[in-house]
Amino acid sequence: MKHEGTVSLFQYWDRLRGEREAPHRTDIEPADIKSILADTFILEQNHEGEASYRLAGTRLCAIFGRELKGSVFTANWADKDRRVLERLIQGAFRLNNVVVVSFVGVSHGGRTNSFELLVLPLDGGGGRLRALGAISPLEKPFWLGADPVAQCRIESLRIIDPSVDSLFLNNRPEVRVPPLSPEDAVAGDQGRRVGHLLVLEGGREN
Repeated sequence: MKHEGTVSLFQYWDRLRGEREAPHRTDIEPADIKSILADTFILEQNHEGEASYRLAGTRLCAIFGRELKGSVFTANWADKDRRVLERLIQGAFRLNNVVVVSFVGVSHGGRTNSFELLVLPLDGGGGRLRALGAISPLEKPFWLGADPVAQCRIESLRIIDPSVDSLFLNNRPEVRVPPLSPEDAVAGDQGRRVGHLLVLEGGREN
């Protein structure tokens, strides 16, 4: 998981479930995840057997330029990826898999941006199939929310076994990455930073 919000939502979900395979849908308190609430969604299986949005955050709706509630989740995905994504979500619904997908979103204007998708199983109660998730942009270009994303294309995916991977994710340290652009180079007494490198003046003495 690359995005801080993705890790945060996974850790929240993992704490709620405790020893269970998945938390109950009523365990989710929006106030507990208010910092990422606008990027989150809840999926359910519709009458046609497809995953659809039951709820979707405001930032998420802005990214796609429309109200997502009630729409089929895979509608904005490339044809070759729809069947793969639907099977992954069904795995979250029925097998309690955790799914992480890195994808590229292509806007109506042809612009591209990288995103991370997280899908977490929920116990919907009464046999209802539900999942909690988030879509987080890895970068936030100026056009995001103004030029809607029209198509999503999978770059990589991972199916997580929470009983194993959560041992690492629960204690994941925060790592801050310095700016990568050369114009952000900073001079200092201990050296100067160029992108992600620290350049120290001088060298070996002869």
